[in-house]
Amino acid sequence: MILDRYFARRFTQSFVIIGAVFVALVMLIDLIEQLRRFESHDVSFGQMLGLTLLNVPAGISEILPLLMILATIVLFVGLARSSELVVTRAIGRSGIRVLVGPVLVSLIIGGLAVAMLNPIVAATSVRYQTLADTYRNGGPSALSLSGEGLWLRQGDAQGQSVIHAEGFGGDGVTLLRVTILSYAPDGRPVRRILADSAMLEPGRWMLSNAKVWPLETGQNPEVNATRHDTFELPTSLTQDRIQDTLGRRDTISIYNLPKIIDELQQAGFSTRRHQVWLQVELARPLFLISMVLVGAAFTMRHTRFGGTGVAVLTAVLLGFSLYFMRNFAQILGENGQIPVALAAWAPPVAAIMLTFGLLLHAEDG
Repeated sequence: MILDRYFARRFTQSFVIIGAVFVALVMLIDLIEQLRRFESHDVSFGQMLGLTLLNVPAGISEILPLLMILATIVLFVGLARSSELVVTRAIGRSGIRVLVGPVLVSLIIGGLAVAMLNPIVAATSVRYQTLADTYRNGGPSALSLSGEGLWLRQGDAQGQSVIHAEGFGGDGVTLLRVTILSYAPDGRPVRRILADSAMLEPGRWMLSNAKVWPLETGQNPEVNATRHDTFELPTSLTQDRIQDTLGRRDTISIYNLPKIIDELQQAGFSTRRHQVWLQVELARPLFLISMVLVGAAFTMRHTRFGGTGVAVLTAVLLGFSLYFMRNFAQILGENGQIPVALAAWAPPVAAIMLTFGLLLHAEDG
């Protein structure tokens, strides 16, 4: 147990140091991207720095597999150079037994990533999108789904509009049975619109068979209501934005995903992407363990054998290959080419079996 705690502590130290370096790099790159993205808008440096900090949790979540494999490489290359692995084997402990500490730490990190980091990423991603829309358009735009249909919120310098649709057209740009409430910048209701459908065109919604009630103070809404065969409503939303938001999973906490999936099904939307994402998140601890085994499979050797650089490069390349294979399997699952469970769980399980076989071959011949 003393040796296991020692190796676990060394692995944790490597992970924290490498993680701090990569977080700093991610922040610097993202800050440059924010400067480029908002250079034509009146956004202060402090506001862009705030947007960058909101993106940090998502960046950490994305690079966790890379941090895991690099921490493993740093650990075992260091142990090999100090001959600690030789001493450990000399007292009768196998190299595979050395992996108990790092594997347990990676399992804990994976569990924390699912239980804590995932909700944090969801919250910060939503806040980032809200602030970015506010800085860019003068007001936030939002989209949500429930069993009652589709809800949109769009904003600009003229105020906010809340859009509710009971159905969503298969073309991705048409809303059915639409109700719209428009508000002035000070929050006063301006008008209510009821339409059979709303088609999204560049920069505007085209409403068909619309009835408009003015909600200004001192007016009778029904008496002053007007009917229009077509009615134009400006918007900053785009088709890609709506479809991306419908399919975005990083803005939904893993604790809310099952409920969201049920609501999407009730509203008649496809939930396959969300189901795959839920299973992929649950399988994340296993995938991080596979990254540890990949790093260990090529670096648990004494430096006198040479080829350390090649072994490190091979481990990193194999880690990237497994990462892209997992993403490819996820895409296949989202497209319905393979079952959801297979898309999420097959890559990490296969990676663990492959690397464990390499370790057995290296340690026991």
